[in-house]
Amino acid sequence: MHVPDGFINAPTSAATGVIAAGAVAVSLRGARRELDERTAPLAGLVAAFIFAVQMLNFPVAAGTSGHLLGGALAAILVGPCTGVLCVSVVLLMQGILFADGGLTALGVNITNMAIVTTVVAYALFRGLVKVLPRTRRSVTVASFVAAVVSVPAAALTFTLMYAIGGTTDVSIGKVATAMVGVHVLIGIGEAVITALTVGAVIAVRPDLVYGARGLTQKLKLRVNGELVDAPDARPEPAPAAARTSQRTVWAAGLVTSLVLAGFVSFYASANPDGLEKVAGDHGIDKKAEEHATADSPLADYGVKDVDDARLSGGLAGVIGVGVTVVAGTGVFWAVRRRRTDDASPSGTTSMTSV
Repeated sequence: MHVPDGFINAPTSAATGVIAAGAVAVSLRGARRELDERTAPLAGLVAAFIFAVQMLNFPVAAGTSGHLLGGALAAILVGPCTGVLCVSVVLLMQGILFADGGLTALGVNITNMAIVTTVVAYALFRGLVKVLPRTRRSVTVASFVAAVVSVPAAALTFTLMYAIGGTTDVSIGKVATAMVGVHVLIGIGEAVITALTVGAVIAVRPDLVYGARGLTQKLKLRVNGELVDAPDARPEPAPAAARTSQRTVWAAGLVTSLVLAGFVSFYASANPDGLEKVAGDHGIDKKAEEHATADSPLADYGVKDVDDARLSGGLAGVIGVGVTVVAGTGVFWAVRRRRTDDASPSGTTSMTSV
């Protein structure tokens, strides 16, 4: 659902840019609370994994494909504020290096794909885990449902933006119907990827899943005919799978991302994604503009002057994963360090003296 330049007019693009900038600023502050010794190392990897999986377009219907948006996955794994930043880093890397998603439309894309998906998904996810049994399976089920809903929510947001600032005269009702219809199908694919990934991490290190924290069911004892919470006992040793080191999880995630982007992406569907299909069918793309970095050495996810298509795409994917994990890790390390500095005794003294 990467919106190119020319779909949305300048005033609306500027307004969404302000919204996106404000949301990113709020997320930077919120991420200080979410990023700890568990989530901080994982956040950069989550961004790289989302980049890799977004290269894997899957067929949905009638010559249309879809790909992961990633907001639900990021929010559940590392927290909603950090999730907004993860997807924003991915979109920035894609727009600058790979000419994917317009630069003037960056605010549109961050609003749709980072903010809306993350907020909608995490709000629904938290509501579901409160009413479902407090088990790991419930976290996976809630992840699936939240991811399904987040994608058509983003499609509706794009339709609203187009109704306000679209550059062509089209039937908004028909666009809304087409966008929601195809993105419900894409949402199912998003949900499968999200649930499988969350389930895989829970299986080996449940403590690394931000959305699963605090869900352990307390033991109940019957006292005088009434059920009461049992006193906290010494925790039992975790099963071998759950004792997997965080470094091992990180390495496995990075290798998986590199394989997906560098090899599996060659077999992705070549059909247009949901937005491209709807835009072509309804004339939304009549005033689409060429990307400002269309001559980039990595434009269209290929390495310039490398003639072999498989090698070109694979190298571009590997480079993209590497750049994204470095950029993401740098951002989250800086945010984490700022939190540490703010919490330090010297920082407290300094603030008091002022």
